[in-house]
Amino acid sequence: MMAYQRVLLKLSGEALAGDKKTGFDEATCIGVARQVKELTSEGVQVSIVIGGGNFWRGRSSETIDRTKADQIGMLATVMNCIYVSEIFRHVGMSTEVFTPFICGSFTKLFAKDEVVKCMKQGGVAFLAGGTGHPYFSTDTATVLRAVELDCEIILTARNIDAVYDSDPKKNPGAKRYDEIAIQEVLDKKLGIIDLTAAVLCIENKMPMLLFGLSEDNSIVKAAGGKSNGTRMTVIK
Repeated sequence: MMAYQRVLLKLSGEALAGDKKTGFDEATCIGVARQVKELTSEGVQVSIVIGGGNFWRGRSSETIDRTKADQIGMLATVMNCIYVSEIFRHVGMSTEVFTPFICGSFTKLFAKDEVVKCMKQGGVAFLAGGTGHPYFSTDTATVLRAVELDCEIILTARNIDAVYDSDPKKNPGAKRYDEIAIQEVLDKKLGIIDLTAAVLCIENKMPMLLFGLSEDNSIVKAAGGKSNGTRMTVIK
């Protein structure tokens, strides 16, 4: 039995790339699709945001105007969503890709009613293109859409398995959190979520669960309330 009825799943672009670090690892994407299919078969309504880090990390570039760099990043998320959407269809699921700007016939223009309709009919709604504006991260777009769509929680699948007080790759003694308040994440400057996204979570009482995508059946466990990741809480 699943713990939630409506969730927003945030997938790290880097995690979808697997060991290749760029592009897509098809086996990883198929594994994600099969897990989400299990969720929808249990009646869970799912929307998905995918980061663009497997193609573009524009903020590290000092030669490109910030607005243009962010626009490239938005388009990277559109490519990711179109690709992963097709993988979902390959395993027998119904999907729609929505963007906050017109992409010809590639996607549908985002509208809450249309996204909710898609989810209620058992389809998976991919939310690409961020907020449609520069200076807002994919994290911020994730929280914005989760709040707008009345999701119960944000499930964040990354290439790290939990929240730590420092980088566990550099510090073997890094403290791992099973649960932490989002306000504490901000206060300790842990860098897991940006300021705008964190404030949106706190103001709108939107919890998050961060877990490692590579763990066996990690998405199903997260939706079932049995994840080994970190629950990031807000005061109700």
